[in-house]
Order: sequence, then structure tokens, then C-alpha cells
Amino acid sequence: MKGIILHGGHGTRLRPLTHTGPKQLIPIANKPVSQYVLESLRDAGIRDIAIVLGDIFPEKVKDYYGDGGKFGVNITYIYQGKPLGIAHAVGLCESFIKNDKFVVHLGDDLIKGGIKPFVEEFEKSDYDALILLCEVKNPERFGVAQFDDEGNLIKLVEKPKKPPSNYALVGVYFLTPYVFQIIKKLKPSWRGELEITEAIQGLIDSGKKVQHRFVKGWWKDTGTPEDILESNRLILDELETKIKGKVEDEKSIQGRVHIDENSIVEKGAVIRGPAIIGKNTRICSQAYIGPYTSIGNNVIIKRGEIENSIIMDNCQIDIDGKITDSLIGPFSNIASNNKDKPKGCRFIIGDKSQIIT
Repeated sequence: MKGIILHGGHGTRLRPLTHTGPKQLIPIANKPVSQYVLESLRDAGIRDIAIVLGDIFPEKVKDYYGDGGKFGVNITYIYQGKPLGIAHAVGLCESFIKNDKFVVHLGDDLIKGGIKPFVEEFEKSDYDALILLCEVKNPERFGVAQFDDEGNLIKLVEKPKKPPSNYALVGVYFLTPYVFQIIKKLKPSWRGELEITEAIQGLIDSGKKVQHRFVKGWWKDTGTPEDILESNRLILDELETKIKGKVEDEKSIQGRVHIDENSIVEKGAVIRGPAIIGKNTRICSQAYIGPYTSIGNNVIIKRGEIENSIIMDNCQIDIDGKITDSLIGPFSNIASNNKDKPKGCRFIIGDKSQIIT
């Protein structure tokens, strides 16, 4: 089997972070979202992977993943440019797929435990398609499945105002090359896109064997800051303690904490897990790092309290107060210059921002 990772879209709900890079490269627990996807494909035995690039700094994606060698895969890049729909992106991959079965994985979707069991089932099957479904509270945001009285899948509806069920279509699609025939016949939807739901519906209407399975663990579509922070919490919940850097006083570490190479936790600092600290980072004596916080590489936390937040690479924070529920873009600087200690701050800021509180 081959794999396709979709790395396009404008990420408007994640601005300003997506003004300077694709949403799929936003780090969760110090790893880009799409790297979790790539590793899920690789761990399922898929080595030949196409990454479909959008028009938001595609060169950053190529710079990060290269030819895929350092991740144990072979990467082919395919340009989509403007976001004309998932089915359009898949259609661009026909020459890459050739006659192989394949799986399409949205680059900003995370599934607990990966997709290996589904890959193995699809490889051995005679299915024309296999889709994954997950029960959600807000199905109107997604493609939604409709079943008959016997529980058979009969229809998929994209972002319905009146959802026929609470089962959303997860952004992972197992397909055979027959789908390219369907995609070529599609017309743009009201959104101006070629919808993958319509392509799969075309398979159903053609009498092809389309199966579905339910995701038993958690699934996250990381399309908003709240989704990013929740995904960070879910991943950190599975974190194991690992200390590669230097901790001057072991009392500084409470709970499950991962500290990467060449990082220093000064005496007096407190890190209460689950939390992860990247490489070449310094947590100074007056800093408190609370649960569900990810701090990237080359960061200096001089003072302040940080909880339930993601601090990306090369940031510096020196504040009297508290930062919570925040996404801090790379190379940002947040400092205090007043005497009145604020109760707390929440930030969503992009690259190279400077804030004085």
C-alpha cells in the first residue's frame, strides 16, 4: 500500500500562527501534527508516501521532511496549491498511486493508537473503500454518515445542517485506484471544492464494496486553538518520564516530565507534569511549569507561571504573572515591566511576536 498525506488548506481558524506556516507543522508535544500522521503510516508498514502541498509556505514542509529518509520513508511531493477539496488533492496523486491500494490521511488529524489494524484489514480485503467513523457532539462540522435500519452505510453528507447521525467521517480514507474514475466525474460543491464525501458516495452508488469501522479511541481534528491544546493534553497524558538534560534539584520535577538533551532546570524551578521540555532550553529558578505544557527547543523561561500551553521554539518569557491556555509562536518574547502582578493571561500569537504586559 501507499500513503497520501494532505498538507494543504489555509488554516484560517489558527491565524495568526498560519500566517507564517502551514497548520500541519504546528507542534503538539514538541512534534508537528503531520509528523504523527507520517509516523502512523510508517508504523503501519507504509513506506512510499506522497505529501500534497498547499500554497501556505510549502517550502517549509519540504525543508522539514526532506526525502523522508530520516523518518524511514520515501516522500514524493505533489503540489495542489489552492485548496480545491480533498477529492481534488487525491485526484492529483493518480500517477503516484498507479495500481496500488492506498490510504489518504489528513495531515491535521490525530487518532490514538494509529491506523495499523485498519491498514492490515484493508490490505487483505476485497473492499473498494474503507472509511473510519467517530461519534462526535458537533457532527454539523464534518462529513456525516447515514445508515439504514440494519446499520448499513448508505449515504455521506458534507457538513449537514441537520445531521442524519452523530458519526463523523474521520480524515482517513482507504481506497483503490477505481476512485480516480469517480473523482474525474465530480463537480465542485457549493464550497467550490471536490468533496471526498461525494467521491465515496459515488462508490456506494456504483455498487462498490464500501465498508466502515468505528474509531474506539480518541480522534482529534486539530483545526482550532482549542483543538490543538486538547490534543496536547491527550498526548501528554501518555507521556513517560525521561530526563536527558540537567536538573539541579530533583525536587523540581513532580509527576511525568520529559526533558530533552542539553536543557537545564535550575534549582528553585518547579515543573509539574505531564509536561515536556525541548532541547537547549533553560527553566530558571523563578519559573513554574504546570501540567499539560509543552515547551520547545532553545527557549528561556526566566520568570512566571505557565500552564496548559504550548510554547514554541526560540521563545523567551520573563513575566510576573501567569500564562494559561496559550499558543506562543516561535521567536516570541513576552515580558513584564509593571509592578502590578496580573491575574493571568491567555495568548494566541504568531512568529516573532513581542508582548510587554
